[in-house]
Amino acid sequence: MRVERLTGEGLAAALDEVAQLRITVFRDFPYLYDGNAAYERAYLEPYRQSEDAIMVAAFDGDRLVGASTGTPMEDHAEDFGAAFSGQDIAMTDIFYCAESVLLPEYRGRGLGHAFFDAREAHARALGRDYVAFCGVMRPKNHPLRPEGYRPLDGFWRKRGYAPVEGAVATYRWKDIDQPHETDHPLQFWMRRLEG
Repeated sequence: MRVERLTGEGLAAALDEVAQLRITVFRDFPYLYDGNAAYERAYLEPYRQSEDAIMVAAFDGDRLVGASTGTPMEDHAEDFGAAFSGQDIAMTDIFYCAESVLLPEYRGRGLGHAFFDAREAHARALGRDYVAFCGVMRPKNHPLRPEGYRPLDGFWRKRGYAPVEGAVATYRWKDIDQPHETDHPLQFWMRRLEG
């Protein structure tokens, strides 16, 4: 196993593999994402365009088994600007940690911490004061919620993140049990970076 930080051309070259990982991993609860290549191309385009984007990639040999991305929040202003409109923090002070996708058989090995550590270090290097991400909000009685499902809230809180009151974005995708794309609420979590 190895973990690499990718930027620029290296990041762009890996995006097709990240798209496939997203389609695979996010098919499970809570995202229930019924993904396709066209949606992925549009979704991942900001990472091709941003000079300050990062991908933290986990490889087993030459196989990409996990990836985590991030960009300055203003790269996602169109998508998430409304969620932060009531906050007293400039978008230019926030680094946005987007997806972390990891195949199930590689979980529990510390890669989640490695993903956050690298993205937080990148945010500090860019002079950002805050790091934020968002997670889909699903009802506890959702019919596709698996028995024994444990959300990642505890992991996120241990890293110093907390939900941002009132910072909820809406994003559209097709669920595996739905015929069309629908809106999904996404709760933002954030922490202030120390030195």
